[in-house]
Amino acid sequence: MLDRPGHYDYMPWRRRPKIVWPNGARIAVWLAPNIEHYELNPPPNPRRSPWPRPLPDVAGYSWRDYGNRSGFWRMADTMEKYGVRGSVSLNVAVCDHYPEVIERCCALDWELFSHGTYNTRYFYDMDEEMQRELIRDSRETILRVAGQRLDGWLTPAISNDETTQHVLAEEGILYTLDMTHDDQPTPVNTRAGQLVSIPYSLEVNDVPLFVNRNTPADRYAAICKAQFDQLYEEGAESGTVMCMPLHPYLIGQPHRIAALDAVLAHITSHDKVWLATGRQIAQHYIDYTLAQHRSWIAEGTP
Repeated sequence: MLDRPGHYDYMPWRRRPKIVWPNGARIAVWLAPNIEHYELNPPPNPRRSPWPRPLPDVAGYSWRDYGNRSGFWRMADTMEKYGVRGSVSLNVAVCDHYPEVIERCCALDWELFSHGTYNTRYFYDMDEEMQRELIRDSRETILRVAGQRLDGWLTPAISNDETTQHVLAEEGILYTLDMTHDDQPTPVNTRAGQLVSIPYSLEVNDVPLFVNRNTPADRYAAICKAQFDQLYEEGAESGTVMCMPLHPYLIGQPHRIAALDAVLAHITSHDKVWLATGRQIAQHYIDYTLAQHRSWIAEGTP
């Protein structure tokens, strides 16, 4: 049994090769709206129940359904106000259940990547062939509804196992969000293919803050601003990444949307900020920095 994941190598922050973002930006900021669909009566999983109460959990289901009915539209309008594109962590079942949501994402030129089929179906104990089939279904669905290539992946509930990253690389996925170990993109060790990890945050994710910690909206805004300010300062030395994962059923509530507005106003008031998509960050890193990082690791620099 390994005492740490084998998917990435140790890369001390101050010694790794420098990242240079386009136009000399200090920081790449990307927003990841998690646009999800939960099943009212999902198939049982021995490792985890998606609902805290006995099925059918109508209250839990309808709370999340609020996001696609109301919260999404407020969130999308606020992001459009500041010219911030989304990179959608998409349960691809949304394409059939809520096509109007997908139409709005496409009209805003947002990236769509996969968060599995439903957010109530986990990858725990799933064999590789089944994982592969779900990845391929996501690719076909996103191409069909948006004409986009599938480049990114976040396993539902981050329920990936030790084989998932290998399968993603073999299926041609560019980037994974299943690891939250860094403030810069890093290489992922896979048995075949090429895969990079780009930062996805649980620290400024609205689910842990609003649901688990009962954070007030103004405190959420202060936390996000502080996250940006520190990464912006450090980005003068080597380009950093700030990810803001959003869930429309939370950030899209009427009493919270002003907090998102305040954070985006703060971020966009700075120069040397690259408002990017997940795909853009991953591709730039692959094109300009990945080989340097792999060589640096191979030389045993750490």
